Amino acid sequence: MPPIQTIAFDADDTLWVNETIFTQTQEHFTDIIRPYVRAEELGSQLDQTQIRNLSLFGYGIKGFMLSMIETGLELSDYRLPGTHIQQLLELGKEMLQHPVQLLPHVEETIRQLEGEYPLMIITKGDLFDQESKIARSGLADYFSSIEIVSEKNQETYRRLLRKHSLSAEAFLMVGNSLKSDVLPVCQLGGHAVHIPFHTTWVHEQLTPCQLEGYGYQELENMSQLPAYLQQL
Repeated sequence: MPPIQTIAFDADDTLWVNETIFTQTQEHFTDIIRPYVRAEELGSQLDQTQIRNLSLFGYGIKGFMLSMIETGLELSDYRLPGTHIQQLLELGKEMLQHPVQLLPHVEETIRQLEGEYPLMIITKGDLFDQESKIARSGLADYFSSIEIVSEKNQETYRRLLRKHSLSAEAFLMVGNSLKSDVLPVCQLGGHAVHIPFHTTWVHEQLTPCQLEGYGYQELENMSQLPAYLQQL
């Protein structure tokens, strides 16, 4: 087995907090539209709208904001007033300006590994938003390459490996999403480390049977990554 030549990291919920911001905003969204809809309709409707809109808006806060407005209009039978639509827009703007909060052990681990391996960020989402978060995180200088993509699947990783002249067998992906960071890399014959975040968007969840037969390492937090690499 060739040694690991390059380590790539997911960004949202791997390097810094992200899903928590969406969860908190969804609670505010629920409070805003609750007077116009039945309680049982509030549960999964926003998730369904987001997933339906992925092919149009992609991942990220702007698509989420538009999906909140669409969902609010549909569930209120288009009775949602302009003032409430403005509130939803303001929620989206607050998300875009939210401070970047690094997860525990991230910066010290990245600093330690930067002298030993070429490091990459491979993240999906809105280009402007992701570039802004990377710049504000203070981590950008540790990475030799940053790739912001619209989707993370086998074809995306295959293209990036080819672009950077890397073999899958010498590539390690670190992330919180089994669907986006682990499974496609394992399917290509690469290495993957799963560091779970305490909450995962429903679109990123997999069933155990979907992961049968694929070898990957699960760690509790980023501080365990250097020791795992020494074992390899």
